[in-house]
Amino acid sequence: MKPIILVVEDEKPIRNFIRVSLETQSYKCIETSNGKTAIAMVASHNPDIIVIDLGLPDIDGIEVIKNVRPITNAAIIVVSARGREREKVEALDSGADDYLTKPFSVAELLARIRVALRHSNQGGQIIGESKSVFSVGDLKIDFDKHRVTISDNDVHLTPIEFKLISLMAKNSGRVLTHRFILNEIWGSYSGDETQSLRVFMANIRRKIEENPTNPRYIFTEVGVGYMLADE
Repeated sequence: MKPIILVVEDEKPIRNFIRVSLETQSYKCIETSNGKTAIAMVASHNPDIIVIDLGLPDIDGIEVIKNVRPITNAAIIVVSARGREREKVEALDSGADDYLTKPFSVAELLARIRVALRHSNQGGQIIGESKSVFSVGDLKIDFDKHRVTISDNDVHLTPIEFKLISLMAKNSGRVLTHRFILNEIWGSYSGDETQSLRVFMANIRRKIEENPTNPRYIFTEVGVGYMLADE
């Protein structure tokens, strides 16, 4: 069964461009130009992926995300000309899973969709089922044994560092905001704690990256958060 992708974009040329690009990859595409219709279509069509612009003519895309997040497990990918950190953080904290700034390439959009599908039933893993080992490149994380290796060599992480890398591994390919990480690990969020998080991430990078200044595994979205590589 083809994955269903809902495209919410008010500019018709861009909407058509996205639809054609998706259909050539055998995705089933449904579309709308406004937010209120999008909310109704999520309820009626149960899409696997939602690709949404924030600048919609009737209601803001952020409001659409907040409305549909409680009723769908679909991955929400924002495509927007709003490229400032504040807008990215707001969209991700509101329930979006990914964020692409216009202009973007079709290859990049399709790559983000493939990542999103790997985290859903379409990716072959039942929602709620967790793998005991995560692997990408030479990095392996054994959640049950609390063991991290690079090229089969043990990496010694502190308990907090292991919690952080495990959280990112279970959400690999997705940008996790500072707020989300701090709430998940420490149960609270403040600007002061964000600085502490940067220190922890720097320590993890130093232990797992061959060249921490040119990372292979942990990527920083400046002012927004962190992402662990998915492939």
